[in-house]
Amino acid sequence: MDSVIRMAVIYLFLVAIFRVAGRRTLGEATTFDLLLVLIISETVQQALVKDDSSITHALILVITLVMLEVGMAFLKQRSRLFSALTEGSPVVLVRDGQPQRESLRRERMGDDDILEAARQTHGLARMDQIAHVVLERTGKVSVVPRENA
Repeated sequence: MDSVIRMAVIYLFLVAIFRVAGRRTLGEATTFDLLLVLIISETVQQALVKDDSSITHALILVITLVMLEVGMAFLKQRSRLFSALTEGSPVVLVRDGQPQRESLRRERMGDDDILEAARQTHGLARMDQIAHVVLERTGKVSVVPRENA
């Protein structure tokens, strides 16, 4: 039972940490982000298994983790407030071709990130060709081009 409690605590802690870190961290992972996740997994591994590295113990932890994820999904489905707290809401980064500086700063993004997404999705090269850009709840950047672009 001790392992199940440890798993739940670590899971909830990591959910909170990644929520604070922002959607971009998960939505557009870099090599450094991957390294961070690997180091985190290695760091918490010993806290989870302690001295018991048996298959049974591992299976119990996997079941616990899956049940926590199912529980979180259920709560997000049933409560808008819980969903907003754990996943956030879409953020407008560019409105009518104008970068929203406060939103960009808060999401740790710059004009280069916006233009990269615009090039990748619509082949746009300049900010004046963009109508709107939204950072979705998933971390994906949605670009809406101007009609005359």
